[in-house]
Amino acid sequence: MMIIINFKNYVHGEKALRLAKKIEKYLPRAIVAVSAVDIGYLKYHTKLTIYAQHVDSTRSPTRSTGFITPEAINACGAKGSLLNHSEHQLILDVIRQALSDLNELNLKAVVCAPTLKVAKELIKLKPYAIAFENLNLIATNKSITQYRANDVKKFAEILSKTKILHVCGAGIHSKEDAIEAKKLGCKGVLIASAIANSKNPEKLLKELSKI
Repeated sequence: MMIIINFKNYVHGEKALRLAKKIEKYLPRAIVAVSAVDIGYLKYHTKLTIYAQHVDSTRSPTRSTGFITPEAINACGAKGSLLNHSEHQLILDVIRQALSDLNELNLKAVVCAPTLKVAKELIKLKPYAIAFENLNLIATNKSITQYRANDVKKFAEILSKTKILHVCGAGIHSKEDAIEAKKLGCKGVLIASAIANSKNPEKLLKELSKI
């Protein structure tokens, strides 16, 4: 089962490394999405697969002051990027260009979809993975697998006809949530607050390692 862990944008430096080390211990095959400023640091100190939390498509890497370019995250060791997270939503044309730029560098993208309609549009762009989420459930203990179970099931059914990996996120906070996501047809989960905000992330990491 694919497990993607978003560090949230306030987990940096030594705090990010301590969390990454715990993830590496229990879930060495997990993907961790981190702030661009921490990509190189975590790549140097761990063997985890690291994604940027976001990447900008400037169409001009030589005129990109202040932007997070695919070239930059590639040079720092990232293997891909999240795109269109509910906290950083993009229009479809921007997503399309970002995916093209990432593909040129053999970088993967996990694109978030807040609705089934958006998920259907994203399928046409053929990203590596689509993460179905719900804005109202993010950072809560109300799991999308419980409160939007029918939508998650429909999402998984739609994606099952493609080669795109399909995961769900928002409110995922337990081993049972991840198991339910699998039962609903998803290939993985996107988790953030339940690990990034936890004073004892090892508990959930250990449970997830047994799935």
